[in-house]
Amino acid sequence: MRLRSLLLPLALLTFVAGCQSTSIRSAWYDTNFRGGPMRKIVVVGSVDSVADGRVFEDIFAEKLRAAGVDGVAGHTVIADDARAGDAEFAAGVAKSGAQGLLLVRLLRVDTRTQVSTTMVSGGMGWGWGGGWGSPFGRTMVPVQQVSQYDLATVESKLFDVQTKQLVWAATSTTLNPTSVARETPGFADVIIGQLAQRGIIQAR
Repeated sequence: MRLRSLLLPLALLTFVAGCQSTSIRSAWYDTNFRGGPMRKIVVVGSVDSVADGRVFEDIFAEKLRAAGVDGVAGHTVIADDARAGDAEFAAGVAKSGAQGLLLVRLLRVDTRTQVSTTMVSGGMGWGWGGGWGSPFGRTMVPVQQVSQYDLATVESKLFDVQTKQLVWAATSTTLNPTSVARETPGFADVIIGQLAQRGIIQAR
């Protein structure tokens, strides 16, 4: 039991270290889109709370600006009470002068369990050297490792403001999210990278 208790934290750290925090699981792109590259994008985030949403929008917009795109945090052009109404929402986005509207929504956070078996050195082996070698050889015994991790699933959609048509969409996952402030920079880098690859934005 002591050996297992020591291995569990190590197994979890190894699993986390080997995975990128945010990754794209599926993506779609309108190959007929001819409105790019977009120079200005409004970012609207729907997460756990209004406060977290504003933090997300501010950080993502800042990341866009760092990439050479005029990023606008949604809360600066759309009032909180206007988000529930289509007309008020659309008016706020249009007034911003942006070509694109990026809607990001947290779908769910799942807790998952990973079970694996590792062979570790056990008790004294019989015989001479590795079964037939040194009498001090050890046998290998299987040890089951159980670890839990959280996986946040996020939906991102980019619309052309003028036509209101969907241009690009993706579902992504973030491993063991801690806070909106901490996870947003890495998340933004992944999304911005995808948009740049498609030529929807021209990142520097």
